[in-house]
Amino acid sequence: MSTTSPLNPAWSRRDWLRAAGAATVAGASGAIGHQVLAAQPLRPLKLAWNANAICLSAAPVALQRGIFEKHGLQVELVNFAGSTDQLLETIATGKADAALGMMHRWIKPLEAGLDVKLVGSSHGGCVRLVGYAPAGTTSLKALKGKTIAVSDLNSPGKNFFSVLITKAGLDPERDVNWRQFPADMLGLALEKGEAHAIADSDPNLLFIERRTKGIVDLATNLSGEYAAKTCCVVGAGGKLLKSDRPLVASLVRAINEASVFVADNPNETAKIYQPYTKASLDDVRYVLGTLTHRSHPHGAALTKEVEFYARDFKLVNVLKPSTDPVRFAKHVVVDVLA
Repeated sequence: MSTTSPLNPAWSRRDWLRAAGAATVAGASGAIGHQVLAAQPLRPLKLAWNANAICLSAAPVALQRGIFEKHGLQVELVNFAGSTDQLLETIATGKADAALGMMHRWIKPLEAGLDVKLVGSSHGGCVRLVGYAPAGTTSLKALKGKTIAVSDLNSPGKNFFSVLITKAGLDPERDVNWRQFPADMLGLALEKGEAHAIADSDPNLLFIERRTKGIVDLATNLSGEYAAKTCCVVGAGGKLLKSDRPLVASLVRAINEASVFVADNPNETAKIYQPYTKASLDDVRYVLGTLTHRSHPHGAALTKEVEFYARDFKLVNVLKPSTDPVRFAKHVVVDVLA
């Protein structure tokens, strides 16, 4: 028997290779039981989201399916239902590391200079505009002189559909009246003649349709030229990007993977998300079917979409006339996967 050992310099290269091979086999045989010990420690990260938004189901999917852990993250989901300005300020000040939210809400605060960057996205689709047949609002042009009900006068629906109304040849401020109502009273506003159309998101709008006869679909944020556009994005604080860009990249990869799972597995996704909502499993599945979770651009593709939306929002005076869409998009989008 040889008296050599791994500490003995007399070991040949062949001896070393044999020992390494044996160690590899031993490691593989014990991998199942010791994956946690072998893996790198998970990196903690706080991700803010709105738990009322079915469209953001990629977040709980990534959590429950172990997708965050697969990408080395220990994520805490923080339900944030406050204003978008408050949410972005929370990220900018480091109280949350990142967030999922709607680009239509984020563009204006980002113009104001908050230190938050767009690093990824999750899907397209979110908001709808419906008319009311008894009021004659069965097309965008028919909205002239009419009132559109919204639950928030700063809502993504108001901003986005102002653009579509403009492109239909109307002035969204002079030709249309926007009026705020409680979310659960939007349908009643139609029936009482206080409004003639609604801009809102599902599942609230879905519930309203079921109890209000005469509602007609007019447009969504997937209509026409927007069919392939994203709407909800991943934002991260500028300080975090400078200090730990790989961590942010891991988050983007995890959300991308979870978004594909949502697209491929609406039934399983509905079961995962259902505890967060009063909507039934069937309702959640229906809403998921209206979204495009395969649309999650990043880098140059996301920059182009932000530039496109910036031009739109300048058109309806959401952004300043002096804002350059190209420079703005390049400033607020960071490609962490490059």
